Amino acid sequence: MDSARCVARGLRKAFGDLVAVDDVSFHIDSGEVYGLLGPNGAGKTTTISLVVGLLARDGGDVSICGDDIDAGAKVRAHIGYVPQEIALYTELTAAENLRFWGRMYGLGGSELNARVAEVLDLVGLAERAGDRVQEYSGGMQRRLNIAAGMMHRPELLILDEPTVGVDPQSRNAILTDVERLGASGMAVLYTTHYMEEAERLCDRVGIMDSGRLIAEGTRRELIGSIGEDDRIVIGFDHGTDLSAATDVLNAVAGVRGVTVDGAEATVLASDGRVVLAHAVRDLSAAGLGVAAVELQEPDLESVFLHLTGRALRD
Repeated sequence: MDSARCVARGLRKAFGDLVAVDDVSFHIDSGEVYGLLGPNGAGKTTTISLVVGLLARDGGDVSICGDDIDAGAKVRAHIGYVPQEIALYTELTAAENLRFWGRMYGLGGSELNARVAEVLDLVGLAERAGDRVQEYSGGMQRRLNIAAGMMHRPELLILDEPTVGVDPQSRNAILTDVERLGASGMAVLYTTHYMEEAERLCDRVGIMDSGRLIAEGTRRELIGSIGEDDRIVIGFDHGTDLSAATDVLNAVAGVRGVTVDGAEATVLASDGRVVLAHAVRDLSAAGLGVAAVELQEPDLESVFLHLTGRALRD
């Protein structure tokens, strides 16, 4: 874990008889977007509060960039924390808000002004820098909230459900911002209860339910853990010899089974994207006409349903 920017081990937090976080461990590497996925009440926000030191831990430890989170302000300065709540002064402009937060982080002078311009450009708000935040839409306020958390160039940025309550256009803009951050080398901890966000953004995902981390891995690893195959539906030209097509498909590496219904064949495969390319190539080489193809991949919703017996938003 030499590249890890955040390491959490055995985190535990109880409120009376309620165990909100129960032996949770994970790490986040430089340049990685790590998704903490789970329904409301799963323990995601409490876990974040333990990581940043806002709540006292009942057990476990946290290190940021190799140093214990309890070592003080110098360690916590490596973290940018963007909570669900908007932490902005609505009567001030966007630039004034960022200057305020920049000064809180010890920035000043030309360095502060340059950083304000830089983060406003990063979140797509440079042209609205002089507008008061009260004139912003909810989605724009959330993007500015993210900008405030990045003013001090943190090595770990924590985003707690940053798209809650925003319109689809603003949501897409926020997701694009997060993609850029991961690509820039920043470590990002991203909590959400939207599966499609985790599918799009996250290099690895930890699935939480009832305070516990019940599964962790890449999308492909998590789907593979529940044993579900990809499905490839292939439609053939009229008059195609379906028996010959079935033989070709069964010979493709990675194919687990083929069923034929009318002029369509359904192929079960362990890695549908690779198998699809090889199947189309081999069918074409055999002179068997393919009219249409569709790849149906299991998603993280399937994983969550398998592990918990319920959908994510239930």
